[in-house]
Amino acid sequence: MGDTEIIDLYWARNESALSESQKAYGHYCHSIAWNVLHDTEDSDECVNDTWLRAWNSIPPNRPAKLGLFLGTITRNLALDRWKGQRTLKRGNGEMTVVLDEIAECVSDKKTTEDIVEAKELKNAINRFLRTIPERDCNIFLRRYWYMEEYAEIAKRYSLNLNTIKSSLFRTRNKLKDYLQEEGFVV
Repeated sequence: MGDTEIIDLYWARNESALSESQKAYGHYCHSIAWNVLHDTEDSDECVNDTWLRAWNSIPPNRPAKLGLFLGTITRNLALDRWKGQRTLKRGNGEMTVVLDEIAECVSDKKTTEDIVEAKELKNAINRFLRTIPERDCNIFLRRYWYMEEYAEIAKRYSLNLNTIKSSLFRTRNKLKDYLQEEGFVV
């Protein structure tokens, strides 16, 4: 079943939308949660919560890309759960490392006044990602969006671990320079 048909089921308030979402995107959402939490039970709970959030969000929302919509919900739920647990034991401390790496380029916005700037920052990062080679962009997204470990990324792209680390280091530096040129304080 395609995305349009699944979304139509949500709009019709047909509960089979949930099982169809699970069939189409269950593994995808679970891998996103797993990369953040490194715990099967917590990841399963995040995925189940994703279906509930989707049920409560569609309608009124009609996502253009259902997979991205569900993946974003899962990622946010997993990050919230991780923040709640806040221990280094979970995920072998990988989340702390990932967040520390990207913090060099992007600071955390917590106040309501920063919402507009955060949106501008997001748009600037998206523009930056369109300026770099596709492989570098994919590696960057695998690390900082999907929170994959270096070894996973290296295996996925059949590259040396040091190549991945170097690519990410160079991309973070380019991002930092790009954001400074765009007027962001880094």
